[in-house]
Amino acid sequence: MAQQTTPAESMAQQTTSAEIVALEPEGADQLTIDELARETGMTVRNIRAHQSRDLLPPPEVRARTGYYGPEHAARLRLIQEMQAEGFNLRAIKRLIEGSQGASQEALWFKRSALEPFGDETPEVIDAAELESRLGGPFAPKTLQRLERLELVRPLGEGRYEVPSPTLLRAGEDLVSLGVPVKNVVAVAEEIFRAQRATAEAFVKLFVRSVADAGKDGDARSPERWAAMRETVERMRPLATQAVLAGFQQTMTRAVEREFGKSLGK
Repeated sequence: MAQQTTPAESMAQQTTSAEIVALEPEGADQLTIDELARETGMTVRNIRAHQSRDLLPPPEVRARTGYYGPEHAARLRLIQEMQAEGFNLRAIKRLIEGSQGASQEALWFKRSALEPFGDETPEVIDAAELESRLGGPFAPKTLQRLERLELVRPLGEGRYEVPSPTLLRAGEDLVSLGVPVKNVVAVAEEIFRAQRATAEAFVKLFVRSVADAGKDGDARSPERWAAMRETVERMRPLATQAVLAGFQQTMTRAVEREFGKSLGK
């Protein structure tokens, strides 16, 4: 014979079932703070610190337990990535607050904007090799000028990093043609001054064009950051092409003028 339950017992069973459901996370992607720490490789202490700085949204609280979703894990990974890029927490907070949910797109834009224009792999050489490639021992003042131009960067213990091996080879070739190294450095200083002015002009153009690309739509929407990033990526090769073409024309005219002067004497 089936056992009958009283109305009070039935209500107690329903209450207990409701409590069990409330204690269970609503989805498999819901994590406690300890699980979130293991998922992201952060400590619980750091996660709580990010929450106190308003870098991380509050968790969903059920039955006195906080549960974190995929958006929390993504935010923590973004913070880790931005710290690795050199951002401090204050700058990260400003970027997150100003990007209106598009902080990942803002980080991609920053990478595109600051990506080096060249893809040369630096070389490391010692002082003896540097002197040998540039015609033998030279005055300490010449070495200082090379360092100021960042053609070489001292690493200590007589070792140097060469950021652009192509430029060093060009200097080496000029020296092999009989041009004194001090004259090569003097020409390099003039070239770098002119290039600095050209680069600054292009940077101003970039800034204006990027700002124009972001005028449409919300001020910090993902679409706006994507439009600005596309503008930078499209303009990057154009700058290099324009400088090269302009230099070739200018060089041609300079050679023609110089030879014209020589022939007219």
